[in-house]
Amino acid sequence: MSFISVFDVLGPNMIGPSSSHTAGASVIAYLAQKMIAPPLQKVEFTLYGSFARTYHGHGTDRALLGGIMGFSTDDTRIRDSFQIAEMRHLEYSFVPNETETELHPNTVDIRMENTAGQVMRVRGESLGGGKVRIVRINGVKVDFTGEYSAVIVVHQDKPGVVAHITKALSDRNVNIAFMRLFREAKGHTAYTIVESDDRLPEEVNETLRENPNIHDVMIVQS
Repeated sequence: MSFISVFDVLGPNMIGPSSSHTAGASVIAYLAQKMIAPPLQKVEFTLYGSFARTYHGHGTDRALLGGIMGFSTDDTRIRDSFQIAEMRHLEYSFVPNETETELHPNTVDIRMENTAGQVMRVRGESLGGGKVRIVRINGVKVDFTGEYSAVIVVHQDKPGVVAHITKALSDRNVNIAFMRLFREAKGHTAYTIVESDDRLPEEVNETLRENPNIHDVMIVQS
C-alpha cells in the first residue's frame, strides 16, 4: 500500500487553479532553466495531451513562462509572466501538439537558447499534486524528479568516469540518495544523475570537469 500525505491531497502552495497544469508546469520549467547558463534569450514550449488542449485556460502558459524565468510555484509574479518576459526581452512561443498521443497527458518539451548560443532541450511530465518527472535531456531518456538536489554530469560512456564522479562527491561528504546512468548507446554520450539529501557543494563542479571525458556539469539544488 502506498502512503499518501496530506500535502499530496491538498497540493503545493501555488499561483493558479491546478496543481497539474500550473504548479507542475512551473516546476518543470523551473528545473529546466537550471540546466543552462543564464541569461536566456529564447524559449519554445511544445505542449502535448491535455497541456496542448487547455494550456491557456488553465494558466499553463503563464506558469511555464514564470518557471523558466526562475519563479517558484507560489511567486505572484507568475500572474504577470508575459509582461515580465517582454521586459526581459525573452522571446517565447507555445506550440500545441495534439498529434502525438502516446505520451503522458501532461507533457511539455522545452527548447531553451541562451545569449551565448547554447541550446538545451528538456522534456518533463506533470504527475499531479505539483510533482513532476524530467524524462529527457537533449533527446536522451533520463528520470529524475527534482525533489532532491542533483548533479547532472554529461560525459562519454567510458571506464573510470563514474568512479571519478563518486570520488569527487565522497571527498566532500555528499550523501548519495540515488545515482543512475543513462546513455544513448555504449561508448556514446551518457548522463549520470546523482541525487543527494543535502544541498550540493557548488565547487564540486570544477573537480568533476577535471576528467577529460566529462563534457558538462549541471547542479540543480532542491
